[in-house]
Amino acid sequence: MSIATAPDTQTPLPKPEGLEGVVAASTALSHVFGEEGRLVYRGYDIHELAGKASFEEVAHLLWLGQLPTAAELAEFQTKLERNRALPPAVIDVLRLLPPDTATMDALRTGLSALGAVDHTTFDDTPDLEEAIALAARFPGILAAFFRLRSGQEPVDPKAGHNTAQSYLWQLFGIEPEERHWKPLETYLVLLADHGMNASTFTARVIASTQADLVSALTGAVGALKGPLHGGAPSKVLDMLNAIGTADNVDAWLTRALDNGERLMGFGHRVYKAEDPRAEILREMARTASDPDFFALSLRTEERTLEMLNERKPGRRLYTNVEFYSAAVLAAVGLPGDMFTPTFAVARSVGWSAHVLEQVSNNRLIRPQSQFVGPTDKIFSPISSR
Repeated sequence: MSIATAPDTQTPLPKPEGLEGVVAASTALSHVFGEEGRLVYRGYDIHELAGKASFEEVAHLLWLGQLPTAAELAEFQTKLERNRALPPAVIDVLRLLPPDTATMDALRTGLSALGAVDHTTFDDTPDLEEAIALAARFPGILAAFFRLRSGQEPVDPKAGHNTAQSYLWQLFGIEPEERHWKPLETYLVLLADHGMNASTFTARVIASTQADLVSALTGAVGALKGPLHGGAPSKVLDMLNAIGTADNVDAWLTRALDNGERLMGFGHRVYKAEDPRAEILREMARTASDPDFFALSLRTEERTLEMLNERKPGRRLYTNVEFYSAAVLAAVGLPGDMFTPTFAVARSVGWSAHVLEQVSNNRLIRPQSQFVGPTDKIFSPISSR
């Protein structure tokens, strides 16, 4: 007997609006001024921080509300260093994953394992020490899986490294050059927080139930995995590789648009002007990327914006952060499937800052829904169906 399908007369669900315009929380951490194309962390425009402040300084700013003094920064960096090593049991879990496991799945699994193994550190009350310990281990989880899947053993963290240096060291086992870790650090600063995005909202919802910090960030990783949120940078790389050369841009884009395909790295839910992070990353890519690859990226960006404006006038579609993230992350040596996980390394700081803010004045996040189903159905025994 086949399973009956729902009758065609069922009331259709209303079009989902994605909580558009709904204020879900008050925050002093960051804000996206979409009409102006501005991003602010704790009162600082992103242009004041990117390329000037270290990732550790920005983490201190988001977690504690102010930039650190030299002494505070040294103490802060020491705490991060002390927390970078992973428990052996977490590495054992990563070792069991198939080599073809998606990297975001590996990160989610390793993070969940960390919460189970180190449950004395990550108790049910999130605090600053836990935020430091968790953000310090994000790069190590990814680096360990990255090496294990290719038959190499994980590399232990090294004293004296900042977050960007430590991440590259644990990935490749080679002392990172400044031309690699500096662009990566700026990328981490740019992606550290971004208002009430989908993964941040997920973390705050979970934290509002009084769940632990690891649970909140594991949920955030799951939300970030989706291509409508953080899963797009690798698809930008795929698109550019498919185009191949600057001479092929017009023909490829025309064919893609004629077929109704989505062009990755353009348009944003909030920004109605150029994403300021894209502007900064473009200039980084100009100096860090292979010249031919940058020329391809720039030509693709210019022609895409022109074509979108011609075909979709008034839509205000601009380059977003994912487009030049691909060029910068590829330039520092990361393969495409490590782009979104590296986004998570940066955002682990913002997520945990939001969790700390949520629990400081908590109320369970429990929105209402509009019920559109029937209420008067009568049960009949299976023999009469």
